[in-house]
Amino acid sequence: MLTPDDFPLPATLRDSAVLVPIFRDEAGELHVVMVRRSSFGVHGGQLAFPGGKHEPTDASLVATALREAEEEVGLLPTNVEILAALPTVAVPSGFRISPFLGRIRRPEVWQWQQREVDEVLEIPLRHLADPAQHAEEDWQLPGWPGPRRVAFYRIAGGYQLWGASYRIITPLIGPLLSGEVVKW
Repeated sequence: MLTPDDFPLPATLRDSAVLVPIFRDEAGELHVVMVRRSSFGVHGGQLAFPGGKHEPTDASLVATALREAEEEVGLLPTNVEILAALPTVAVPSGFRISPFLGRIRRPEVWQWQQREVDEVLEIPLRHLADPAQHAEEDWQLPGWPGPRRVAFYRIAGGYQLWGASYRIITPLIGPLLSGEVVKW
């Protein structure tokens, strides 16, 4: 199974932050919002949470997550209620990711930055909780020393949610669906 120990981390990691946006639709179903990255950048084509590098002008890592969510998908900070800081995740590309869980007021239309984002996805959490959507396969990706067993979720459209985003969302699914984390 692919673990963080499979790849050495750089000696220094650059701070980054992501927003893990959640909302309930009109029927009361809980969704998480993710983006499919454009081919631009080191994580091109992957599913991710809105976010990016911490800039010196950001007052905090929460500010980074909110700024990036507004830049990438047009989500105004006034439409986000930060509920929790989640455990940080270090990735081999040299980033230390600080995720923040946020309840959002969903915009009527997502306005994404096409240079960085190809698509905005609203994924029902019950989909991620369905064991039939969870899989493991042996993958060999460029830069990997050899094939690794990778756990992922199957997402509509033929996408796979894996890596850092998988590590961030997986421990949240049960507690979010049971109401342990968020009282609506």
